[in-house]
Amino acid sequence: MRQLFWADRGQSLSLDHRVDEGAVSACMGAARLGSLQTSGAAFTVWLQLRGSSWVEAKEGKFRLHRGEWIAFEKESRPLVQAGRDGLCIGVSLNAEALRTLGELADCGLYAGRGRTTRHEARVALRLWRDGAQPDSGTQSLRPILLHLASLQRELLDSVQRCPGRSRSRKRQVFGRMQRARLYLEGNSHRVVRIGELAELANFSSWYLSKTFQSLYEESPQALSARLRLERAAQLLRDTDMMIGEVASASGFDNCCSFARAFRAHFGTTASRYRDAAAANLPPESAKSKGDSRKTSAAGRT
Repeated sequence: MRQLFWADRGQSLSLDHRVDEGAVSACMGAARLGSLQTSGAAFTVWLQLRGSSWVEAKEGKFRLHRGEWIAFEKESRPLVQAGRDGLCIGVSLNAEALRTLGELADCGLYAGRGRTTRHEARVALRLWRDGAQPDSGTQSLRPILLHLASLQRELLDSVQRCPGRSRSRKRQVFGRMQRARLYLEGNSHRVVRIGELAELANFSSWYLSKTFQSLYEESPQALSARLRLERAAQLLRDTDMMIGEVASASGFDNCCSFARAFRAHFGTTASRYRDAAAANLPPESAKSKGDSRKTSAAGRT
């Protein structure tokens, strides 16, 4: 059984008490300031087709732009708020639907985010429309499931690298690691403690750190720091916030620690990075400009 939920023009919907118990999936959509919150009993996947949307979930807050997808495990209960010109479509899948995918393609779906090509987005929209028809049967669920699995095909190699003697154990570990990674992405405005990630993934801090490093070739602390600096760079490009405000909004205690970390990562100061962005120049030009000033100063001395 399939259901359709649509929030448009500022309308707000919650699926907690709307999804029938017999429904294996639901097609969802939010557009033009519409907002929709999914049930905590289903795996959900959202795809941004136009404009942008904000997504708030247990893993944090995310901004979706055109062509990006994001997936959440059960209990995440994501709230999707479409932008003024935004259009975001999604599907909600229960345990039966996920088992069907395992039988069809011997794979699973995982929390995370990524990008689609234009062709993939068009196919997703067509399959979503087909599945949203009132008379669509359970057979129409198969193409949607297989397409969602194809969007996550780059994750398959990572699953095989996870510790575990059985395939099911590897998938379980990878699913928890993906959720921990998503949590870091959704909390790029602050420092995330290892204990938070361990509690979320239901692993010890030691096991999570070791597995995370092995899987993503980057420690949770290093990824958190990089995401915070990338957030700072985005704020410098897209807002008029003062540099001190950017530092605070990116989880840095003071401007000095922010300045050191930003220069070490981008090779230039935050102010020069902003100047280069305002002039539509690549960040490397800001670095070159700073280096040339040092050279000139050295020559005068």
